[in-house]
Amino acid sequence: MGLEPAPVVVVMGVQGCGKSTLGSLLAGELGVPFVDGDDLHPERNRTLMASGTPLSDDDRQPWLHAVGRRLADGGADGIVVACSALRQAYRDLLREYAPTVLFVHPYGPKELVAARISLREHEYMPPSLLDSQYAALEHLDGAEEGTTLDLGGPPLELVSSAVTFVDESRIRAYQQD
Repeated sequence: MGLEPAPVVVVMGVQGCGKSTLGSLLAGELGVPFVDGDDLHPERNRTLMASGTPLSDDDRQPWLHAVGRRLADGGADGIVVACSALRQAYRDLLREYAPTVLFVHPYGPKELVAARISLREHEYMPPSLLDSQYAALEHLDGAEEGTTLDLGGPPLELVSSAVTFVDESRIRAYQQD
């Protein structure tokens, strides 16, 4: 018999921190589907970001609700979603859809992330938005079920740490039932 509940995980953080890479690898290790939250953005948001305009809280609402619905839909069988979830209020909204969601936050200094994103092309997230993302970022607090990982580590080490966190969280939840 497997652990209950199925893992529902959001890999959160600023652009370029490795959400999609870590999320995809983590989903593979957990044997659950992976969804890149970027694919759920409305076209208007993509246009704003591509023009270098940071999204407002109001701009993010339809997207966050779409991410929340996806978490809820995949929750029975487990799911990993990459979603910036920069503010606690955004994470609170996601918990309304998926109360058992776990947050994994690869984090590192802005200079490291800036160096990473300078090496890639993104369809609609120009490097100029990095400052606004760090300004908006609210770190996980002690009341949130989540872990922060040093994104300077090797990807497979980050995945291993994330799997350990998810498994330990699921064991605690199983023992409480």
